[in-house]
Amino acid sequence: MAKGNTTFGFMLANHPNRFGFYPIMLRITRDRVTKRVKTGLEVKKADWNQQAKNHKHFRSSYHNAEASNDMLADILAKYDGIYKELRKEGVASSENIIQKVKTGEVSESFLQYAKDRTQEIYDAGGVRNWKKYNGFCNKLEAFLKKQRKHDVSFSEITPSFLSKFDNFLHKLHNEREPEKLLHPNTIQVVLNIFKTIINRAIEIDSKMKPEENPFLKFKYSGVKTIKDKLDEAELDAILALDLPEGSLIWNCRNYFFFSFYCAGIRVGDFVQLRWCNITSEGRLHYQMGKNHKDRDLILVPEAIEILKHYYRDDVKPNEYIFPLLDLKPTWTKYVSQEEKDTMPSDMKLAMFTTISAKTALINKELAKIGKLAGIEKKVSFHISRHSFAKMAKEKGLDNLEVKALLAHTNISTTQKYMGEFDTQRDDAALGKVFKKEDEADKLLKQLQGVNPDLLKEVLERLVKNSLPLLL
Repeated sequence: MAKGNTTFGFMLANHPNRFGFYPIMLRITRDRVTKRVKTGLEVKKADWNQQAKNHKHFRSSYHNAEASNDMLADILAKYDGIYKELRKEGVASSENIIQKVKTGEVSESFLQYAKDRTQEIYDAGGVRNWKKYNGFCNKLEAFLKKQRKHDVSFSEITPSFLSKFDNFLHKLHNEREPEKLLHPNTIQVVLNIFKTIINRAIEIDSKMKPEENPFLKFKYSGVKTIKDKLDEAELDAILALDLPEGSLIWNCRNYFFFSFYCAGIRVGDFVQLRWCNITSEGRLHYQMGKNHKDRDLILVPEAIEILKHYYRDDVKPNEYIFPLLDLKPTWTKYVSQEEKDTMPSDMKLAMFTTISAKTALINKELAKIGKLAGIEKKVSFHISRHSFAKMAKEKGLDNLEVKALLAHTNISTTQKYMGEFDTQRDDAALGKVFKKEDEADKLLKQLQGVNPDLLKEVLERLVKNSLPLLL
């Protein structure tokens, strides 16, 4: 019996029970995906006609054929009625049909729940997270469309569903670079959001039972990436470039190095710096937008030299330091991070969109700078942060000191930055293992066993005898 994209039919199970009877299954096929449900009826294979018309599968040879065929008709009518009801509501999945028959309830729409959660995040002012969640919803809808579905219920979110969605993501092209597929770590972010929404549905809104969480069985991971960073020679090569003073590319070089000299200030904070963030003591003080941490850094001479290019005698405290933003948009009236937190969501989105556009502009110019300097790495604003971490490590700072300078919330984040530099330490250690002893090394080993008083006397004589030579 065809019902649009859904068909119902009866079939025997593949294997009989120990008494030789085959369980009778109701087959539900929707969009070429089949589900089988036990009817509670069973029959000998000889008494079953699979090709029968009007679902009168029990042969007349069966002792109670007419009543049994009526039972099949009742089962079919029940499922058909539920299907029609759910189709009107737009949630006529096989899982929902089965669940409605068994429990009288239908699993809610996961897609709508995810969209509602996305809107909640937007209403709360979390524009950055809203963009990520909105991107997740768009990808899920694209996947469902490919499956010829308009919705997905909680009961349909299984490990198998997640596996298929994961496979879909691995074939999806990057919107910014269409010639490339999504990066594995981008896919990990998408699945992390999926998992977060499921966890909230279980723990906060009781949409699923904890044991029904599909992420208990479905596992995924990203890949370890090497963060590009510039060494001193590459930084010097950029500084040595003869760029027209006052040009966009010249300004973008200044932006990059100001971030570098200020412990890798993030671009979102950098773009919004105002002259009121510079103290009379020669310090940079601001509150970070990402984690709301206070930053109070001394301005090194190199950073001050950059600021001199932008300072005017008539500058006002609320003016932006760098020529990236003006004071025309309404959202620029919100100066402190505390004030920005009270902005309406639409205003936050406008600010976020503008800053994103300025970031893209800066990175475009920095890419040109990298090529002019003969640097093969992709130079971007954020690489200034990684480059600062590299130099800090080379200057002998430990991970905790660098964590404080980068204002990381977790040491694990800093360790990801710094872990790549441990190869230098490993190289030095390996060199010690295989280093051949020279005469000085041999002499030092011999001296280690000498009595301290005797060694002191020998050293005093050596110094005394060599003093005339030094003079």
